[in-house]
Amino acid sequence: MAKTNPGEFIRQVRTEIGKVVWPSRQETVQTAIMVLILTIILAVFFLGVDAVFAAIVKGLLALAEG
Repeated sequence: MAKTNPGEFIRQVRTEIGKVVWPSRQETVQTAIMVLILTIILAVFFLGVDAVFAAIVKGLLALAEG
């Protein structure tokens, strides 16, 4: 593999950065809102799953005691 000098490397980096398509403010806000909504939905889901498992374990422990 050919080695490039630091100046050429910087030029290549600038060229590649120029090709990047950055999201608009609206796209960023929409994505952040979607992430927040999905995080809340997953939190509620796992809260429910945890409650179900807690009830199952509590029932099994009650059976084991007597």
